[in-house]
Amino acid sequence: MGGACEKKENKPPDTGAMNALDHAGSSSTADGPVDTTPLAGIDLKLEGDKKQLFYKLVGSLKSPCGKAHSLRTSFTTDTSCKRAPFAVRYVISLLEDEANENDARNEYAKKYEKTPQPVTFDLSKAPHAGAADARIKLVEFFDYECPHCKVFKPAMEQILNDKAGQVSLTFMMFPIESKHPGSRPAAQAALAADQQGKFAEMHDKLFEQASHTRESVTGLAKEIGLDMDKFAKDYDAASDHVTSDAKQGDNGGVDSTPTLFFNNRKYDGPMHPKYIEMWIDEEVAVNR
Repeated sequence: MGGACEKKENKPPDTGAMNALDHAGSSSTADGPVDTTPLAGIDLKLEGDKKQLFYKLVGSLKSPCGKAHSLRTSFTTDTSCKRAPFAVRYVISLLEDEANENDARNEYAKKYEKTPQPVTFDLSKAPHAGAADARIKLVEFFDYECPHCKVFKPAMEQILNDKAGQVSLTFMMFPIESKHPGSRPAAQAALAADQQGKFAEMHDKLFEQASHTRESVTGLAKEIGLDMDKFAKDYDAASDHVTSDAKQGDNGGVDSTPTLFFNNRKYDGPMHPKYIEMWIDEEVAVNR
C-alpha cells in the first residue's frame, strides 16, 4: 500500500515503506552469540532465521523510551517503559512482513529514535471525520488525482471504523497541479460540497474518477443533490482555501501525497492500516 505522488519532478520516486518490506530478503544474523531467552507474554510464531533475527534485534535495538539499554532490557526489567511491549510487537510485525535486518532497524529508528518536530496547522475550516474530541488526531494532505491517494482512501476508512471514538481525521487539500491539472477543481468541489454538509458524498465521487474539470465536478454536484447556485458560489470561494491548505502543507514539509500527520507530527511509518493502528494503540495506552 506504499507509494506516493511526488511534487518535485526530480525527486526519486518513493516506493513506500511497505513496498520496501515487500521486496526485502533475509539478512545474516551470524554476528556473534544472541540471547534467545523467550520474552514473557510474547507468543512468537517466527521460525528459523526470522526467529534468530528477532532475538538479535531485541537485544541490540535501543530502548524505545530513550534509556541507555536495549529493547530487551526495557521489556524485561524496565517497568516504567510502557512502550517496550508495543515496540517488541512492532519488530515482530515487520519481520512477519518480510523485512530484512536493515529495513527493520530503519523502521524502528523512524518510530522510536527520530522524533519529528511538531507542526501546527490551521484546521478550523477543513472537513473532518471521526470524533472531534479524539485523543489521536490525524491530518491527511492529499490530491484527488493521485492514484496512491485513491489506494490509501479505504485504508483510512478502515482505521476510522476500527478505532471509532479514538481517532479523528482532517482532510487537507494538496493538489499537485503540475502533474494533476484537475486536482484543484476537484478540491474546490469537495470544499464546496462541505458547505452543504455533503463532503463525504463528494469525496467518494471524486475518487471514482481519474480526472476532473469544473464541468465534470459540477455534474457530480448535481448527482449528490446539491443546491447548484450555492455550489457555484462556494466553488469559486474555495480557491483561496485550497491555496491556503497547499501552502500550509509546503510549510509543514509535505512534498508528496498522501502525507499523514499523527498528533501534529509527520507520520513516517508504513502506510498500512495495521501499522497506523499499532501507532494508535500505543499512543492511547502510553498516554492514558
